[in-house]
Amino acid sequence: MLRALALLLISMFATAGHAADVPSPWEAGKHYFIIDPPQQHDSGGKIEVTEVFSYGCPACNFAHTFFDKIAKGLPPNAVMTYVPASFKPNEDWPMFQRAYLTALALGVADKAHAAMFDAVWKPDGPLAIMNADARTLKDPLPTIEDAAKFYSKFGVKAEDFVGTANSFTISTKMKQADAYVRATGTDSTPTIVVAGKYRLTYVTAGNDWKLLEQLIHYLIQKESTGK
Repeated sequence: MLRALALLLISMFATAGHAADVPSPWEAGKHYFIIDPPQQHDSGGKIEVTEVFSYGCPACNFAHTFFDKIAKGLPPNAVMTYVPASFKPNEDWPMFQRAYLTALALGVADKAHAAMFDAVWKPDGPLAIMNADARTLKDPLPTIEDAAKFYSKFGVKAEDFVGTANSFTISTKMKQADAYVRATGTDSTPTIVVAGKYRLTYVTAGNDWKLLEQLIHYLIQKESTGK
């Protein structure tokens, strides 16, 4: 009886040890990429899951509902943040970058986030950048004053929005956002950066939203445990 129990315990420990040696399905350099040096932000001690995005990016428009779900499913020690990119001046990205950072400074970025995508990508949206043919860009494109009128629906006076948007502080934050994008090696949107250390995309995760979410959680756990 005791011998049988001992054999059972040995078997259990052997199995546990074997399971611990099972390689991760996620590979650095394939599914995610190491950022060196890391780009850390201060998020109250929480692990940042950062989306580099633009309201002018059609892929970001398609993806934002999925990222909303991912954000809601993050563990308590992680938080979703956003960094606006300005890759494409000809498609109004710098204006949208300025608008997001202004809205963030004024405390209305989160509650206006989904509505901004609708405003830009619905044909009759107040900040629509595409003509009715859905193939050519409007000329002129929306201005920061147009964005201010949109954000006034969220409790910010348009003149206050414009004043803040054109401030030295916001211009500095735009330069910081551009520096973050360069430092993380981000060259497309949407891109996810976890803990300022790991860069990944929907494509590198396997072209599947569930896999992307699993990879994000894996990297959060990796950061949490240091393994």
